[in-house]
Amino acid sequence: MSLRRLLAVFAVVGLVVLAGCAGGIDNGEPATTSDVTEHTTTTVSTTETATPTGELVVHQLNVGQGSSTLVVGPDGETILIDTGDWTDDGEDVIAYLESQGVTRIDHLVTSHPDADHIGGHAAVIEHFETNGDGVGAVYDPGIASSSATYEEYLDAVEAHNVTLYRTQAGDSIPMSGATARILAPPEGYLANEDRNENSIVVHLQFGASSFLLPGDGETASEEYLVETYGNQLNSTVLAVGHHGSQSSTSAAFLEAVSPRVAVISSAYDSQYGHPHEAVLERLAARSIPTYWTATHGTITFTSNGSAVTVATQQDAPTTATKLRSGNRIKPGTSVGLVDRLVISAAGSGTAPITDPAGTTEPVETTSTSTDDRLDLVEIHANAANDDAENLNGEYVTLEHTGASSLDLSGWTLADAAGHSYTIPEGTVLEPGDQLTIYTGSGTDTTTALYWGQSSPVWNNGGDTVILRDATGTTIIEEAY
Repeated sequence: MSLRRLLAVFAVVGLVVLAGCAGGIDNGEPATTSDVTEHTTTTVSTTETATPTGELVVHQLNVGQGSSTLVVGPDGETILIDTGDWTDDGEDVIAYLESQGVTRIDHLVTSHPDADHIGGHAAVIEHFETNGDGVGAVYDPGIASSSATYEEYLDAVEAHNVTLYRTQAGDSIPMSGATARILAPPEGYLANEDRNENSIVVHLQFGASSFLLPGDGETASEEYLVETYGNQLNSTVLAVGHHGSQSSTSAAFLEAVSPRVAVISSAYDSQYGHPHEAVLERLAARSIPTYWTATHGTITFTSNGSAVTVATQQDAPTTATKLRSGNRIKPGTSVGLVDRLVISAAGSGTAPITDPAGTTEPVETTSTSTDDRLDLVEIHANAANDDAENLNGEYVTLEHTGASSLDLSGWTLADAAGHSYTIPEGTVLEPGDQLTIYTGSGTDTTTALYWGQSSPVWNNGGDTVILRDATGTTIIEEAY
């Protein structure tokens, strides 16, 4: 496959220049008159609101050695990023999309042209163009491959006249109710046009929640992202780059992103050793709950704008260094998903992303200030002697600082790993009252509640105390 063939396909489908349009791609490249087709688009506002409408759901499919991510926006709009390995030819991806009631792919993203990411592209395009409501557009970084899989993909684009955009940093994908920005690759490319290093990097924003999807980006891509965006990379959920290869997910990159949860897509018995132990150790050192498609199966992240619910097909360890102790779940397994964890989006992903040209779009976020409601006055994580033998030596104390009675019925207390305690019905604090929640067992009183755990909850080396009200809104989030 030559670059000339790729550029020819861009021309055939009509490479449309949408400079400055918030509703489409601005690729920054002039095109000849013969290459441009007329195109109209509805401008989509990308300013987030404190209380967005609906939900954004990100599905990380279990496709074995490869990757495929489905994004469903609050208005039902779909982005499909990659389609798994060529050996499956898109069968599992199409089956999953059909199980979710997806009849149209509004945006098909080619993160990069490797066959474990575009293996189902041709089949997906063929399926939805002939049996569904079509494929709206395809987004490609513009670096060609010589593989037969890539040739078939371009053949399908041509055969069905699907619009193909060359996509680079500063572009955006129009999605109603949410924002999808492209952070990489830059114009001119990185690392001598290495395919992995020039993966399309997608940043999704919905309310206070955010998702960073870096494809197979490795050292050069991560260094570019950190240098260009810095702490603006801060995201609620990180899809670990290049299946968790040793050359991805550096300490500096993790520091900039500071994810609350991570997800890895790779085969259980990956011939490449994915995910690498060094990456797992870096994730574990930051106490980031980590999900792996090989042991958790397909994973969904459902955001209401202020919190993200994680669901998996199978329960398995989420401590990164213990992932391999989980049981394997085969790709294509049609087991239902069960909610496993709810994480707050507050404090993450709230910095506006500034594109390389310097355009900034502000993001409004929900305040979690508790000055007039509750204060977290004590976190006692390190119990005397053995924590496991002195569970009530672990506790959290709250104080009501408001001016009227506060009903805590149905509120939840949780840690960063997803342990959660629901405050009993009838728990009411008067102004000035304190309430202590102990990890172990005991008899509840008006000033003391007992979680009933059989093992310690609060990590001595650092953790996060998260208190949510009965609607799921985060009231307190305090790291120690």
